[in-house]
Amino acid sequence: MDKIDNLDKKILSILARNARIAFKDVAAECNVSRAAIHQRVQHLMEDGVITGSGFDVNPKSLGYTTCTYVGITLERGNMYKQVVERLVHIPEIVECHFTTGPYTMLIKLYARDNEQLMDLLNNQLQGIPGVVATETLISLEQSVKREIPINVD
Repeated sequence: MDKIDNLDKKILSILARNARIAFKDVAAECNVSRAAIHQRVQHLMEDGVITGSGFDVNPKSLGYTTCTYVGITLERGNMYKQVVERLVHIPEIVECHFTTGPYTMLIKLYARDNEQLMDLLNNQLQGIPGVVATETLISLEQSVKREIPINVD
């Protein structure tokens, strides 16, 4: 990954506020050409600095009313990859992390209701070989969601 300069940081800052902004508007705000912005963004994508773009869909609009974090304890930590191979086939799981602390893994999932959540926990997650225990934390409200701050010198 190449070093990120101040122009890159300024571009990232603008795009983090509004990923749909036209490159001509980014160029105007940065006082450079549209071609320079396009080239910089391409490099940032190729270097893995920008890892995606798209729309955030509100899960509630699709009927998923329950956001849940599940701490998973595995029989052995080295079973992580095999368990992940099973988790990727459960579409309600939107994040999975290998963690330190009381859990081997932490996942985030969405369920339509408590009945589906119970099915996900009891019949799917806890049935995966190597899963010893789960602890469920239901999110009552998401108060903050944002990108990491980008400081331009």
